[in-house]
Amino acid sequence: MPRPKLIRKVSNPPNFKGFKPIGGPENTHVVVMNYEEYEAIRLSDYELFGQMRASSQMGISRSTFARIYESARRKVALSFTQGLPIVFEGGKVYFDSEWYQCNDCGSLFNHHDRETLANECSLCCSKNIEQFSDESDDVSERNLKCK
Repeated sequence: MPRPKLIRKVSNPPNFKGFKPIGGPENTHVVVMNYEEYEAIRLSDYELFGQMRASSQMGISRSTFARIYESARRKVALSFTQGLPIVFEGGKVYFDSEWYQCNDCGSLFNHHDRETLANECSLCCSKNIEQFSDESDDVSERNLKCK
């Protein structure tokens, strides 16, 4: 039985659904690009990170990054040469987002929408929240207090 896939970290998910070629015939086929493939192209080609740095950013091994990146390049090439639309979806990923802490109940929660700030606690609905900083507290100490 194969080992299960590790979850990959995506720092900047696309804020659009995909791309569609201009002109040409309408295609019923689309190229589905997973979020981790999008992230591999973004880190390697846009941010110009090397494979070691990009793989550590995503929390995966360098060889896994190379396989994801090669798959993404093949999908982009297929889309370009055949004029197929690209749609971003799926994959075994989690999104890096802003974390907040409630000053009233002490709960930690994240807010996936990077454009807006969280305005209330998701547990007790208090407005007394602040952006969480890992440098201010030791997470393990806080977890011991909660038990």
